[in-house]
Amino acid sequence: MQVVIAGGHGQIALRLERLLTLRGDSAVGLIRNPDQAGDLASAGATAVVLDLEKAAVDEVASEVRGADAVVFAAGAGPGSGTARKDTVDRGAAGLLADAAERAGVRRYVLISSMGATTQEPADPEDVFQVYLKAKGDSEADLRRRDLDWTVLRPGGLTNDPGTGRVRLAPSVPRGKVSRDDVAAVVVTLLDDARTARLTLELVGGDTTIDEAVGALVG
Repeated sequence: MQVVIAGGHGQIALRLERLLTLRGDSAVGLIRNPDQAGDLASAGATAVVLDLEKAAVDEVASEVRGADAVVFAAGAGPGSGTARKDTVDRGAAGLLADAAERAGVRRYVLISSMGATTQEPADPEDVFQVYLKAKGDSEADLRRRDLDWTVLRPGGLTNDPGTGRVRLAPSVPRGKVSRDDVAAVVVTLLDDARTARLTLELVGGDTTIDEAVGALVG
């Protein structure tokens, strides 16, 4: 399986790339900064320098054409303002979907966030509220498309070692989850086409990842 990952240098993305390449899959990471290419190589992935805030849809389509799936793991990141929450967390997610449609890549996994909403933020200057709105809008855009999409909404992210045990369902109580486990869940979702058109929330739990996904589609 070949997977193209937007935001290829992100913390979840690097973990995902390692998991994919360790089992013999091909991971391609889209990055904005060429200085990050070495980190992707260390994870076993191929780096493609492409700025999703500036690229045209045909440029992105040429990089995803032939892939089995795309994953949107990009984010404007800490310290970015409200404008980039929109251009990255919403705009770039939509651009990747446009490119996937043009290139004939049907499988799309969007890493979103618990609390994502399409409601206008009470405070338009509140960066976190704007971020959740951008994520909610990217989800809504994806649901309107004829793609085999899955939306994954992790809870609070940690760098704790993964346990391989989670709580995964359309709605779960708020909680935390390790980035290791988020990446492992994405791999399992990619492997199971029956998870298409599901929106799932994810926190740490007591159920193995395989069992949690199996319970959703069994």
